[in-house]
Formats: sequence, C-alpha cells, structure tokens
Amino acid sequence: MADTLKNVISQSTECPVCLSTFTDPKILSCSHTFCKPCLDNLLECHGNYQIRCLVCRALTQIPNQDVSNLQVNLALKNIIEDMKCHPQICMSCKSDDKPSAAVYCQDCGKYLCTTCLNTHSQWGDFIDHEVIAMSEISSGKVTIRRYRKCRKHPKEDEECFCSNCRRFTCFKCVVMEHKDEAKHQVIEAAAYENIHMESIEDIKSKVDEKQACFQKYLDFIDEQRKLVGNAKKGCIADINQAYDDAVRQLTERRDILLGEVKEKTEGVEKKLEEMKTSAQKYINQLTTIADMVTNRTKIPFDMETLAAQDTLCEEIREAFDQEDLDYEKPRNSSKKGKSVGFERNVRKDELDLGKIVNVVAKDVELPTKDSMNAMVSTQEGRMAVGCWKGGINIFSSDGEFQQTVIKNVEIYGVGFLSDGRCIVIDFANDITLYTPEYVKLNVLFESLGVDEGGVANLTVGGDDLIYVSYRKAQKILVFSAAGGQAVREIPCSGYTPVQITSYDDSLLIITANTLRLIDKEGVVQHTLTKPGSYIHAAVSQGNLILVAMVKLEEGLVSIDEYTNELTPIRNLVSDYNKIAKPGRNWYYLQQYRSGEIAFCTPDRLYLFH
Repeated sequence: MADTLKNVISQSTECPVCLSTFTDPKILSCSHTFCKPCLDNLLECHGNYQIRCLVCRALTQIPNQDVSNLQVNLALKNIIEDMKCHPQICMSCKSDDKPSAAVYCQDCGKYLCTTCLNTHSQWGDFIDHEVIAMSEISSGKVTIRRYRKCRKHPKEDEECFCSNCRRFTCFKCVVMEHKDEAKHQVIEAAAYENIHMESIEDIKSKVDEKQACFQKYLDFIDEQRKLVGNAKKGCIADINQAYDDAVRQLTERRDILLGEVKEKTEGVEKKLEEMKTSAQKYINQLTTIADMVTNRTKIPFDMETLAAQDTLCEEIREAFDQEDLDYEKPRNSSKKGKSVGFERNVRKDELDLGKIVNVVAKDVELPTKDSMNAMVSTQEGRMAVGCWKGGINIFSSDGEFQQTVIKNVEIYGVGFLSDGRCIVIDFANDITLYTPEYVKLNVLFESLGVDEGGVANLTVGGDDLIYVSYRKAQKILVFSAAGGQAVREIPCSGYTPVQITSYDDSLLIITANTLRLIDKEGVVQHTLTKPGSYIHAAVSQGNLILVAMVKLEEGLVSIDEYTNELTPIRNLVSDYNKIAKPGRNWYYLQQYRSGEIAFCTPDRLYLFH
C-alpha cells in the first residue's frame, strides 16, 4: 500500500506538459498546475496577457504579463522539496528499516539497495534487465520508465488504453467498464505508445518542413532588403563622389539629398524588417510549441497530460492551415526603394550636386493596343484616354483602370465642359455632346467633314467654348456648347495644327517638333522648337506649361516646366527617361489634379510623381 501511495504521489508531481517533476509550480485560475518555465513558453508564443489551460482550455489572465505573479502551488512545492530531501528506499527489502536504493531496474519497475541488487543480478531471468544508478536518475541524465498501477485494482498494471476515454486502464477495468466495443475502442498500451510516437514523429516532420518554408521566406526578404540597401548605397556613393568634386559650401545641399534617399528607402526597409520580424515570430512560436510536444522521452499516461498534448498538437495543426506565404508583399514593398536613383548635375552654369530621381512611378498597359488618340483630365480628377478603336478608358490618379465608356464610338478627340458634360469628335469628324453619365445628348454641331477638313482634334477652353482643329483645312473652328455653326474661325497660317490644348486666353498648338502659343485670334505669341525631338504640351496645376520631348528612335522622354512665354523653368522628368517604343508615333501629356504627370503612348500610360 505504501508503494502504491508513493507511485500516486510521484505521478502527481509531474508537469503534464514537460512530463518532468514540477519546477516552480504555478496555479492557473482553473486550479490546474504547470511548471513556470512551461507557462513562460506558452505566454511568449501567444504574445498576450492571458494563457489558455492545456488541460481544460480555460483562460487565465496573467498580471503584468509576468508568470511570476501567478500563485505558487505551495503544497505541491513542499512535497517535491520533501521528496528531494528523502532518498528513495529499497522496494525489495522485507524489513521495516529499509535501506536507501542504489539503483532502479527499468524492467522490474523497482528501486533496489546494493544487497538486493546482488541477489537480483544472480537471477537467470533478470540478467538482461536494464539497471540505472540513482546518481544518473537524480542528475537528470536518464529518465525512468514508470509502471502505472490501476487505482481501482492496485495490484494490476495499466496494460490497456481506451481511445474513446483517452486513458490507460487495467484488464479488469476493461472487462467491467470498457467492454462495449461500440463506445470503447481498447488497444494494448504498448500499441498506443507506438501510435503516439508515430504521430509525434509525423508532427516533427511537418514542423521541419514548415520551418524550411519560412526560412526560405526569410531569405527572400533578406534578398529584397539587400537590393534596396544596394540601391541606397549606390545613391549615397554617387552623392558623396559628386560632393567631393564640388565646393565645401554644398554641404547643406548634400545633407538634404542624403535625407531624401533615406526617406525613400528606410521606410521600405522598415516595412521589410517588420515582415521579417512577423515571420520570425511565427517560426519561434511554432518551434516552441513543437518542442513542447516533440521533445519527449516519456509517454503521457494520465488524462491531464493527454489533454495538454492534444491541445498543443491541435495548435500546431491549426498553424499548418494558415494561408500561403505572400512573396508579392515584400517584392512590391521593395519596388519603391529599388527605384531610387541619383542624377548628378553636369551643367557648369549651376553650382549644385544634382537631385534624387525616381523612375516611372507606374507603367500601365492600355486595355486596347495601339489605339490611343486623345487624353484629358476629367472634372472629378481622373484621366480619360480616348481610343480610335472605340471608347474612352477611365484611369484613377494612381493609374488603376476603372471603366470604359462610350464604347461604340471611334474617338479622335475628347474634352470636358465645366459642368462635367463630355464632348467627343469621332473618325468622321462628327462632334457629339454627352451628359456627365455619358448619355448622348441631341445637340448637333456643323463640323467640317474629313474630305474638307482632314484629321481633327479638339480642346475645351475655360469659357466652355469648344476649339476644333483641322489639319487639311489648317484652321480652328470655335463652337459653343449649344451646337450649330461655329461662332468664329481661327486661321493657322503657315503651319498644321496637329494637337491643340487650351491655355488661359491662348491655345497651345503642336506640329511635330514645334510648339506655338497663339492667341484666340490666331496670332503666334511664342514658339519653341526642339530639333530631333517630338514635342507634346499640357497645362500644369500651377498654370504653367508642361512640355514633353520625345526621342523617337531611342524611346526616351523628358518633361520640363515652362513659363507662359515658353521660357524653361525646371526639369521634372529627367533627361531622358526610358519608355517602350510604340508602333505609332502619337503621344499625349496631361497632369492630374492630384499632381501626378500622365504621359500616354498608343499602348501604355506612364505616371510620374
């Protein structure tokens, strides 16, 4: 009876998580006890102020997120300390004054003194028994196998396991309490141990696979960070080289440039670092829980231990069901940092290091290939791209395609009145007015036909007058929104009006490599010519003039800002930015109300900040 009591006490002093004697036992609010180190691991994994009991799954709030603040199981702690102070006695000696045990026989399940060990060693049947010295047991190098006795039948070993009840039991209990095969599936304890160990090995294998997957993800993030870091280092190196070649009074300018580089790259690096930290935290959590499950040298026997292991295994399996790793997130985050560059100032008339440049902010493929004929900003701040194959494509300020309207009309020119109505000129030079919802209105305009006027283009002035240019006729007709005949005519003497844009009380007229600023009577006020480049113009948000110069053969574009006298102010898109060469040399330039510059080719829409 004393031995049975000792076995019960020994079982009660084992933590259901680590299966070892309790270390600093702490009580949860549900009254279950666990080792403080085990609770620390659980709290670290879940990263909050509460712990879910692995036995009954009740929640316990952790004061100040510190397990040390939980109540200590003093009774259990005293029992453990008392057991440590009293050596294990021999279980074979018959005398009342039993000596201390020197060894433990794994096969007999008994502690033996030196005298009993000598007798035990001489028994022929016990020669191959595994005997462990007490010193190895107390040092923790070796864990002993425990032979559990049935609490209802103390003389019987628990040799069976009921899968439904999740408990070990003796043969007598099986016969009396677990005989209904429909409700109780009973197997040998040894068979359950094999199944349990195979399950643990399977979980360990999946954990290793998941860890490898996340390690690959971490390596990918490091690679992206390295690319961003290289871009930053390259910029800083170029800036420093330019600074060394310049005069010392440029120190303040250099610091500003370095700050811009860091501003454009460190935010990206921070995002990538946060992604890495999140992924690393998941690995640590997975590893900690997996270690608590897989690092086992003993098989759990009691119900609380089984419940704890079941909960841990379930948490790991839930982790396996998480969504696949999103590689696009770090790749997209790194794009901004990798696109940072430094353009050194090589102009001798200006003492400056240069500037931080950004490549194309966005490059969007148009829905219809080789079809763009016109582009204009809408009243609500979006961009409308007209196509001769039919329809107007609407894009948001960040370059996202939103919808196509007026799909059945071959667009050659498009504009918007101040009230949001849309005016369109088509392939036959017919002018049509639409509501802000793109419903056709019954308004007729007496436009010149293609045979008489040639290819046409249009723009809307601030006075809501509609200016329509005709290449063959070399003139501009002015219509009111009411339709009918033109209210006046503007001659284009000596040049062909290819592209037309309204600007205050003037018009911007483009012909190949020449930009003309004319008044509303047709008098040329200023001229800008760029040999070797095609010119395209637009009005900026600051009511200045944007001019894009395209080198057709090289596929390069540069955008500058000019005064109303066509005097250059500054370069906005560096000389020259690479664009894809289209099959048709036709371009349009506009600026969003939000500030982004839109440059459109027959196939693509480019956005610059």
